[in-house]
Amino acid sequence: MKKPTRKPAKKAAKKSAARKTPRTKMAAPAGASKAVDASKLIDGRIRELGDWRGKTLERVRRLIHETDPDVVEEWKWMGTPVWSHGGIICTGETYKHVVKLTFAKGASLDDPSGLFNSSLEGNVRRAIDIHETDPIDEAALGDLVRAAIVLNLKNPPRRR
Repeated sequence: MKKPTRKPAKKAAKKSAARKTPRTKMAAPAGASKAVDASKLIDGRIRELGDWRGKTLERVRRLIHETDPDVVEEWKWMGTPVWSHGGIICTGETYKHVVKLTFAKGASLDDPSGLFNSSLEGNVRRAIDIHETDPIDEAALGDLVRAAIVLNLKNPPRRR
């Protein structure tokens, strides 16, 4: 009786490669300024999406910059746009059906307009999931960004 032989797990490797999103391919060029690189990488992400998610990410990015001209753009965690001022204000993740703005200290922010609709169970973060047809309350979002900055400046992150 012939023993069955095990073939290498080629399928698993193919599946793993297929799961990679374009965001993992966008790395900062060596030797360039981090702030410039992050902005260029975010520009690239918006172009790469090329659909309602890119337009939504571009819109919230513009609003964040209008709210705080001193905001710093960063590119973290293998491809996540991050906006900071005295600490992280929020991140802008894109998924198939949603653009998610996650506020790092959202649980500590007043949200009288009720924009937070995701990650509500945690003690620290809060998020806003924006779907394709959702309106964006720009005034309320600007208020949240300003409140996040005030909180960051009042309680700056500890350096380790």
